[in-house]
Amino acid sequence: MSTSKQETFISIDVETAGPIPGEYSMLSIGACVVADPSATFACELKPINARFVPEALEVSGMSLDRLQREGTKPEAAMHRFRAWIDEVAGDSTPVFVGFNAPFDWSFVNYYFHKFTGENPFGFTALDIKALWMGLSGCTWADTRSSRIAEEIHPQLDGDHDALHDALYQAELFRLILSRRSRLIPAL
Repeated sequence: MSTSKQETFISIDVETAGPIPGEYSMLSIGACVVADPSATFACELKPINARFVPEALEVSGMSLDRLQREGTKPEAAMHRFRAWIDEVAGDSTPVFVGFNAPFDWSFVNYYFHKFTGENPFGFTALDIKALWMGLSGCTWADTRSSRIAEEIHPQLDGDHDALHDALYQAELFRLILSRRSRLIPAL
């Protein structure tokens, strides 16, 4: 029997200038409520420094120069993101959901702590890849989104736009949960 309060699953994707927070900038955040994908958040951020890995910018198609001019200051972006999370979660517990969640969560966690003082998700995240591996019994190599999509047939696709990817991840998560509920009866 569970005694915890209701949870709001929030699918989050980020695009970055490199592999680790602090050394490289988070460039964009996309988020949606898994149960209500019309509830979305998207923001592009000013870089915190000029460091980048060329491949990271090639994947996202983002420009540090453009973001320096047009992006939202990180502190303002994270306060806006926090306000959105508070609004959509209400009295429930917000749960960070990501595809390769450790990567995205590490940037979100760093930015929340650096620019607002705390992370509303705490120190945890729900990883769709690990959930799929546990449910399907596949190998870690078979947790790529393309392999999962072959099995569960989502309508959406990822394209390295943070909001689009958050919406795609939310669909994957819903489809995986639906499959789980058919395989594992409620206790």
